[in-house]
Amino acid sequence: MGNFLAGKVVAVTGAGRGIGRAVALACAAEGAKVVVNDYGVSVSGAEPTSEVAAAVAKEIEAAGGQATAVADDVSTMAGGQRVVDTAVDRYGRLDGAVCAAGILRERMLFNMTEQEWDPVIATHLKGTFTVLRAASAVMRRQRGGTFIGFTSGNHQGSVSQANYAAAKGGVISLVRSAALGLRKYGVTANCVAPVARTRMSAEVPLKLAEIGEAEDVAPLVVYLLSERAREQAVTGQVYTVAGPKIAVWAQPRELRAAYADGAWTPQRIADLLPGTVGTDPMPMLALVDAMAEAAAAKARPNL
Repeated sequence: MGNFLAGKVVAVTGAGRGIGRAVALACAAEGAKVVVNDYGVSVSGAEPTSEVAAAVAKEIEAAGGQATAVADDVSTMAGGQRVVDTAVDRYGRLDGAVCAAGILRERMLFNMTEQEWDPVIATHLKGTFTVLRAASAVMRRQRGGTFIGFTSGNHQGSVSQANYAAAKGGVISLVRSAALGLRKYGVTANCVAPVARTRMSAEVPLKLAEIGEAEDVAPLVVYLLSERAREQAVTGQVYTVAGPKIAVWAQPRELRAAYADGAWTPQRIADLLPGTVGTDPMPMLALVDAMAEAAAAKARPNL
């Protein structure tokens, strides 16, 4: 057992499997008391079971740690509140909240239904909000705490997961808003965009050149939850972890600007914009053809 998170109470959603489980185990190993939340559904969000959360809590206890399982659905306000209330009722406080719960429903945008859109947004984006909403009230009273949202490189856009990409982009904006709005209360907020072998990454049709294991993600999360990260004023950041690699994403900012002498017209914009403001090419466009070929061949190179 380590002591990087000694005395802290951390809640982790999606903690029954994959990255969430690895994070929960790592937090406990570093001295934290852990609330293990998982609704226990399949990748598509079906067939919920409480057994996966309970199993991880038992695993932590068997190793000498302290943990409590909560099987609530964090896509509901009551579910997110219950995760936070469980931490406070059982351990007296909440120092960190990690939102790793997620599902996938893959479909091309022109075929995507409301039933494929809503649950993905609800699990990833609303499920992050419900926990952050409840946790921020506790952390504000405590005058301290840390929040970690889970995003994905797909926030840049996705060929066949517009629902997932939209949710993950929303998580980044939500976490940055938390970093701004809660700073005066001593609360930090950051995002992690992992590249690891999980149930969801197995569905990516293009081989991921840089990919690690779920356990590779946990040390960064532990660091971000720690006093060391708080002392170093790490907040409002998005980090990628891919095996041995850790990278930070750029903050949104203007690249170039042009000013009109008088009012803009469509013709003046057409004449001047390409050579002045120009474009900022989408990195993902370079991968689209290769992804389409791999998908057509039903490749699953990340299994």
